[in-house]
Amino acid sequence: MALIDLQKISKHYSAQKILIDVDFHVDEGERIVIIGKNGSGKSTLMKIVNGTLDPDEGRRIIQNDLEVKMLDQRPEFEEGHSVREAVEAGLTEINTAKERYSELSHLLSEDFGNKVLLDEHEKLSRYIEHHNAWNLDDKIERIIQHFQLKPYEHKPVTLLSGGEQRRVALASLLLQKPDVLLLDEPTNHLDVYMVEFLEELLLKEKFTLVFISHDRYFIDRIATKSVEVEDCKLREYRGGYNDYLTQKEEYLRTLQKQHENLLGVLKRENEWFARGVRARLKRNEGRKERLMNLREAAKTNPAKIRKMSVELQREAKHFNRDKSVNKQKMLFEIDKLGLTLGDKELLHDFTTRILQKDVIAIVGPNGSGKSTLLKALLGRIEPSEGKIKQGEFKVGYFDQHREMLDDDKNLIETFCPNGGDRVNVRGSDLHVYGYLKNFLFPREFLDKKVGILSGGEKNRVALALLFTQDVDILILDEPTNDLDIPTINILEEQLTNFSGAVIIVSHDRYFVDKIAKKLFIFKPDKTIEESHQLYSEYLELEKELHELDAMEKEAIQERPKEPKREKEKILKLTYKEKIALEALPQEIEKLEEQIEKMNICLADPSCYEEKGITALAAELAELEEAYEVKVEELLTIEEKVETINEQG
Repeated sequence: MALIDLQKISKHYSAQKILIDVDFHVDEGERIVIIGKNGSGKSTLMKIVNGTLDPDEGRRIIQNDLEVKMLDQRPEFEEGHSVREAVEAGLTEINTAKERYSELSHLLSEDFGNKVLLDEHEKLSRYIEHHNAWNLDDKIERIIQHFQLKPYEHKPVTLLSGGEQRRVALASLLLQKPDVLLLDEPTNHLDVYMVEFLEELLLKEKFTLVFISHDRYFIDRIATKSVEVEDCKLREYRGGYNDYLTQKEEYLRTLQKQHENLLGVLKRENEWFARGVRARLKRNEGRKERLMNLREAAKTNPAKIRKMSVELQREAKHFNRDKSVNKQKMLFEIDKLGLTLGDKELLHDFTTRILQKDVIAIVGPNGSGKSTLLKALLGRIEPSEGKIKQGEFKVGYFDQHREMLDDDKNLIETFCPNGGDRVNVRGSDLHVYGYLKNFLFPREFLDKKVGILSGGEKNRVALALLFTQDVDILILDEPTNDLDIPTINILEEQLTNFSGAVIIVSHDRYFVDKIAKKLFIFKPDKTIEESHQLYSEYLELEKELHELDAMEKEAIQERPKEPKREKEKILKLTYKEKIALEALPQEIEKLEEQIEKMNICLADPSCYEEKGITALAAELAELEEAYEVKVEELLTIEEKVETINEQG
């Protein structure tokens, strides 16, 4: 039975139909991505799943006591809460459960035969286990650190930016671990390192998840099923983004005449994905195998670990040779550049040249200085040191605030400020509707004011306007934010066909891999590393180097001091071990009684004939297996207690 079951759902707003007679199911353990164009009904479907929006027709069936929670686009917090208090605000029920569990463990040590207490104790144990809450304090600290909230943890949450508040709300939901978690664009406002942490957490803790995302690598790693909203209907595809592309292309072969343009996009996307990801993964198989073997064979051998680290660094440097063509026109010549923001140093001693055919992605953690570097290139801020020499050229700039748009103008006035209905796009004279159709705008949008459009629609207008400009270089700051995947595909095609230089700031790994030919990577030491790698490959190498570094430090520390470290490791029991030490003897005794009763029944024909000897034997095997596990667990903890006592 599904956890959530939507049957024959229809929804419309005024005259606009959004969903017509659709079915949607969420089973335990599924991770479902909802994909489709902006305005197709993705968020509407999500709100109906959540129960915060009623359908016009159809039924929403949900299992009893099911906990469903959704990440709000604009989260609200308790008045006066600090960041840490806001993160912990949803954990009251879990903390209460842990306190009651501890109380029951003590009561059962004195009254083990109390069935009411035993049932409650077992129920609470399952609840705490489901929420993975035994080491809750450690989880809170880890999430605060990884989401870069530590510097603000005692500050009022209302003083944070919108993106930071979203990270606080996401952290709180992940800690609560509801039965079904709903996430709308969870990777917005996260840098690549936060996204990687989020991916690993969702997979490790086996969340049941329904989400909307334009991050195609995130979809491909997380989703077990893709549901596309299109023409008021839903269509299901197995797996993540790459599987969706393949299955969608197969489906569209039967509709080729009507969908040739879309089929072309999907075909190009599939070809790139196969070339850019599968080939790369195949190339990396040998390196990954060496790393896995190293973990097993060289945990205590720093020399071997260092050798592997040097090989990886050499592989990275292979991509970092200067591949630029010196005869190209110079746009920017940067000499010993330094940047500061207030008292914070962002960059020092950066020297490079940017040429007329360069396609560069500026990448790095949130707050590292990427957008500040763009502003320095645009001449909007002065460097703290060094200089930027600029050639003669025209710049097209796209920023996150869409400063090029006037909310009081409609689309015709925006694209044809001198009147008429024609627009010049890189030498081609086009009707404004014919051009905007490429950016997924229907004809009825031409008279709409920019101010009433959604954030995603405004981004599409700004991008369309950008590509009408006669410029030598395009500079784009987070251009994929608030865009759906079809629009990102259009953006990628426009950038690929652009004849000048391109500089982008983006956290979208798939987008950067597909577009950029060169990376400017902000490093922790306030320098920039230049690389010609794919961004996802650079991140993979970086991760492996960090792992090797950690392994080397551990090997160096453990080898000469191993006996001492073993003693240090077991200075005290964990909270979970203390609880288990109290509860396990009673649980083992209960299992012994059940096993004895089962054996008596198996020796009595009147008993085993009534219940079935096969069923009884299977049940006995399960009880004996559970008994062995609990006895082994208790012995391990008691040995640890003895060691602690010996240490005094």
